[in-house]
Amino acid sequence: MTNKYIDLIEQTFYFPQEEFRVDNNQLIYHEVSMMDLVEKHGSPLRITYLPKVSSQIQRAKTLFKNAIDKHNYTGKYLYSYCTKANHFSFIFEEALKNDIHLETSSSFDIDLIKKLIQRGKTGKDTYIVCNGFKPDDYKRKIVESVNSGYGNYIPILDNKAEIEYYNQHLEQPCTLGIRLAADEEPNHEFYTSRLGIRYRDVMDFYKEKIQDNPKFKLVMLHFFINTGIRDNTYYWTELEKAIKMYCDLKKVNPDLQFLNIGGGLPIKYSLGFDFDYQYMIDEIVRHIKKACKSAKVPEPDIFTEFGNFTVGESGMMVFKVIGEKLQNDQERWYMINGSLMTTLPDIWGINQRFILLPLNHWEKEYMRVNVGGLSCDISDYYTSEVHINQVFLPKTENGPLYLGFFNVGAYQDELSGYGGIKHCLIPSPKHILVNRDENGKIFSSVFAEEQKAESMLEILGY
Repeated sequence: MTNKYIDLIEQTFYFPQEEFRVDNNQLIYHEVSMMDLVEKHGSPLRITYLPKVSSQIQRAKTLFKNAIDKHNYTGKYLYSYCTKANHFSFIFEEALKNDIHLETSSSFDIDLIKKLIQRGKTGKDTYIVCNGFKPDDYKRKIVESVNSGYGNYIPILDNKAEIEYYNQHLEQPCTLGIRLAADEEPNHEFYTSRLGIRYRDVMDFYKEKIQDNPKFKLVMLHFFINTGIRDNTYYWTELEKAIKMYCDLKKVNPDLQFLNIGGGLPIKYSLGFDFDYQYMIDEIVRHIKKACKSAKVPEPDIFTEFGNFTVGESGMMVFKVIGEKLQNDQERWYMINGSLMTTLPDIWGINQRFILLPLNHWEKEYMRVNVGGLSCDISDYYTSEVHINQVFLPKTENGPLYLGFFNVGAYQDELSGYGGIKHCLIPSPKHILVNRDENGKIFSSVFAEEQKAESMLEILGY
């Protein structure tokens, strides 16, 4: 009896799934033949499936609309994209088709937004929520934008000293937000987030620096925890604290309008992923409404900043198995034509697991393997999945095997330093965009060719 790879998947998970199916022993993703892309563009290959960006945004909007309708919630919902997740222009252009707002993290983000304005991709109706600890150059560009008439910038005060720069340099009124310094998870190295202003300082700070200053209106309270939205005691405890702070501030500040529940929704990192999105959003809306009713304050407009949720499931990496090594009786290696460390740095940096599936040979017998990258680093490997502490893949007999890492669209290019110098001078792979025309027909285009030696040598001074 042959233990086929497709049998393993079908017996382990509910399969096929919404985005994945198999046809003629080859993987189909959102009705896109992955092997057709490989045959056309080669490998290694970074792929962005742009329709997924819009579908994720619309999915979140629907979830919140359902919850708002269910609970007769009087506030609105506003979706913002967290720019640091993926800065490429094609991501912004796709996301901005969906009536969203933007959240920034650095000085150069402001330059990026100016480019989008020049191209007509966004305008003065878009809220720009400016987060992070801000060096002077970041603050200067915020001030320049506000003074030039862009009134929808909302700098989020990360510390009490930040407001002094705005007070000295702003010539136009400015809306502000305050970021709360949330408690970290119980198992975290630090007790309180390094970002934000302590809860106990917020009220006095508002009264002393904002309340009677005609330059400022405090319109947003910003709450963020690094774990994102999770159905656990830690999340609900921190959310309740933030809602209470909002209610207390609203009683003395009628300008307060937005409760920003920063921290993203989870995405799919396993074929066994199961998360009740609608339940979580229902509960968030219910908690806010209940607290506001008890405090006798109007319900806020709810702001979210989704980065990974927006772009994570739009990205894929494809590699070819170019060699097989049996290093002892148990450790068999599939060597790939690229580096995991340099293309998917979260695997190395935070032990992140992604969905790993073969693109072909689903009819072949499977075996346990380790996936090894091209670099000389001991950590350039992949040996476990989310659901199991091992990796199983088809045998490499009868033709080359291609592997796909899915839902890798957030943070990986930024962390790996796209277009720069990589470990062992391994080049950035070719990057293609997959989209659909107005008739739904799939087409692909090359965004960037594989990095050449000349570009790296020039950076290095050769």
